[in-house]
Amino acid sequence: MTFQDFNFNEQLFEGVESMGFLNPTPIQAMAIPTIMEGRDLIACAQTGTGKTGAYLLPVLNSISKTNKHHTSALILAPTRELAQQIDQQVEGLAYFTGISSIAVFGGGDGIVYEQQRRGIQNNVNIIVATPGRLIAHLTSGVLKLNHLTHLVLDEADRMLDMGFSDDIMKIISYLPKERQTLLFSATMPGRIRSLAKAILKDPEQINIAISQPAVGIDQQVYRVHDQQKTPLVQHILKDSAFTSIIIFASRKEIVKALYKELKAIKINAMSFHSDLEQKEREEILLKFKNKLLPVIIGTDALSRGIDVEGIDLVINYDVPGDPEDYIHRIGRTARAATTGTAITFVNHRDERKLKNIEKLIEKPIKLMELPDELAAIQPLKPEPAQGDAKRKPNRRWGKKKPKQQNTGN
Repeated sequence: MTFQDFNFNEQLFEGVESMGFLNPTPIQAMAIPTIMEGRDLIACAQTGTGKTGAYLLPVLNSISKTNKHHTSALILAPTRELAQQIDQQVEGLAYFTGISSIAVFGGGDGIVYEQQRRGIQNNVNIIVATPGRLIAHLTSGVLKLNHLTHLVLDEADRMLDMGFSDDIMKIISYLPKERQTLLFSATMPGRIRSLAKAILKDPEQINIAISQPAVGIDQQVYRVHDQQKTPLVQHILKDSAFTSIIIFASRKEIVKALYKELKAIKINAMSFHSDLEQKEREEILLKFKNKLLPVIIGTDALSRGIDVEGIDLVINYDVPGDPEDYIHRIGRTARAATTGTAITFVNHRDERKLKNIEKLIEKPIKLMELPDELAAIQPLKPEPAQGDAKRKPNRRWGKKKPKQQNTGN
């Protein structure tokens, strides 16, 4: 199947070609015909599968055939970063169609709000918005969505995780009852199904291997202790051909510390965490996207908030507690049918987490050997032998339990 098989508007197809889209991904092949038929849809697909194109292309095709003097589509996203990324894709795909769009999100100053207000008053065809800021424009009376025909919820599970459930229902109260609603989610817990039942009408359901990493990812594991982690990062970064790299850590304190250590040895990296101002985070992401920054270090919040092509390496500085978070982390690489590498550092505390991940992905992850000079690094204190993490505290790495003497009692 090719994109020509969908019989898109000629100007839209020109945008598809200019964006370098070759063949539809599985989620696109399954979702696009359903959406073009006008049906509601609930789709379970992880990031990196092409899900944004799966809903943008048929929505753009529909709008291209109608009056372009009002807002026809609303796309809700959990974060401003994702909203901006979606808006950029709209601009690229719709470049030759005359369809207009705007990203509406919180933060910034009064100038940003005023720019958004003016864009809304100009009746842009597509609004990509975070729930909180959209409600501000709706309640002010500036935004009218009487002619809306398409509602998309992207990363719906994350929006619920962030507490946007009431906001979503409030937004929907402003929309026409007759509309097409598309819900995309990386996971499908009960509350997502409840939301779908409340806002969708007889939806088609699509599930694209939610708990499986992309096939193009070379997954590797190194067994290390804490003192070996940073030297191993340095070894990988200095002795490899990787050019676009994300390093994930569980806590921002680790992110900050690793950034300082890499900076000290002249590795061009930046840290991405909640202590940064929004403008700083946007500048870092822009540099990374434009290949001006080769390495970015962040927590799991980054795993869902970044959509950048060409990432060829993901390093898990530690093992995430939730196996699904592992999928999201490594899903930053090998996107849209490309290839990539995911390296995970596992210490004695992480063995059970690793087993849970391998159970989820239904295969063992390749174990790599440490270089001799790194294997020689000693821990600051003895660690439990692998597999002994749940045993009594006196069971230490390399220490045998003393045999009990028979006292005759």
